[in-house]
Amino acid sequence: MTKIDERRRREGKTDYSRRMNLLKGESPRIVFRSREAQDSIDFGVTSKALLDYGWPKSAAGSLKSVTASYLLGILMAKKMTDKKKLPVIDFGMIRNVHKSRAYAFMKGLIDAGINVKHKEGIFPEDNRIKGEHLKNKVPFEQIKSKIMK
Repeated sequence: MTKIDERRRREGKTDYSRRMNLLKGESPRIVFRSREAQDSIDFGVTSKALLDYGWPKSAAGSLKSVTASYLLGILMAKKMTDKKKLPVIDFGMIRNVHKSRAYAFMKGLIDAGINVKHKEGIFPEDNRIKGEHLKNKVPFEQIKSKIMK
């Protein structure tokens, strides 16, 4: 093991045994990260892509919200070509907190037609997904319809 591996494990950035088990599997892997990942990827989506679909620039500070994560899940699902295979969602070292941005992303994937194993009750409420809690309101339904086209 190299010094970099030891440092990343100590800093809580990488769980190498879990990572290797995910990589050995045959299932496609959907990676949700709050910052740039260094994995080799087929395609990626960042929250700044929502600006192209009508997210207001005045609300650009809320691109890390539950609403933005849900819309990113839909956008990611639209880019996926093989929707039949059951993918594995890789949250990495993000804390597993129900009703968080990570689960809003997963709900977006499911609502767009990706078959993902999940439990009921882990997703955020609909009013949070629609952005009713945001100070700068976003046209949720318009953005969602543009992505779904």
